[in-house]
Amino acid sequence: MKSSSPFLAAGFAKRSVDELKRFARIAWMQEGLRIPTRPYTLVDFSDPDTISTCKTMSDADLGGFSSATLETEFASPSNMPHALFYGSISTDLPKNRPQVQRTGYAGWRNRDQPPTLFGRSLWDLDSYSQLALRIRSDGRKYFVNIQTESIVPTDLHQHRLHAQKPGEWETVLIDLNAFVRTNHGTVVEPQTEMMRQKIRTVGMSLTDRVPGPFELAIQKVWATNGLEREENVDQYDREHRF
Repeated sequence: MKSSSPFLAAGFAKRSVDELKRFARIAWMQEGLRIPTRPYTLVDFSDPDTISTCKTMSDADLGGFSSATLETEFASPSNMPHALFYGSISTDLPKNRPQVQRTGYAGWRNRDQPPTLFGRSLWDLDSYSQLALRIRSDGRKYFVNIQTESIVPTDLHQHRLHAQKPGEWETVLIDLNAFVRTNHGTVVEPQTEMMRQKIRTVGMSLTDRVPGPFELAIQKVWATNGLEREENVDQYDREHRF
C-alpha cells in the first residue's frame, strides 16, 4: 500500500527545497538588508498552467446571474500570451433566495498556494513598495484585491485599477501602502497596515454593478521597487551576458 502522506509527495518535497533555498539566499546574500531590484512575480499568465492555479467568483455563487470566466489566450502576432477575464454583470436578484439583497459582481484570484515543510506558502512583499500589473482594460471600474493571513479571513486590501489607456496594453503601478482594508466591500475602521510578509492571494474584481459584458486582459502581476530599477537590471544582464 502506498502512503498518501503529503510529506512524501514529490511536489511537496520540491516546494520545500525551493523554500529552503530562498531562506538560505536571504541569509547568505543578506537580501533583507538591501532593496531588491529584480521583480518578484506573483502571477504570470504567459505560462498557460497558471490558469489552473486561479479561480473565479461571482454572485452566481449565491444564486445571482452574473458570469465570470478566466481562460488562456495564446500568443498571436499582436499579443503576448495572457489571460482573459470576461463575462457579464447582472443585478437581478434570485427570487428563491430572499436573503440575497445585492448582486452585480465578478472576480478572480489565485488559489491558496500548496504547503511546504515550513508551513503555508505565502508571499513576502515586505521589501517591495509597489504592485505592478500588465493589463488591457475595457475601461470599467475594476479593483485589485490582496488577501493576507489575517485574523479576519474575509478582510481584503483593495485599490482601484486606474487604467489610462482602455483597449491598449499598459503597465499599472499601485503603491502597496495605498491599499485600503475592506470587508465585503465596506471600508473597515480603524485601518491597519497590510501584513506584507504574509500575502495569501492577489486578484481583481468588478463591482460597478453596471449590467452588461466585461473583458479584462491580464498578462502578469508582480511586486517591484520601480520599473526603472528593473530596466537597469535588465540592461546590466544584457551587457554582462556570457
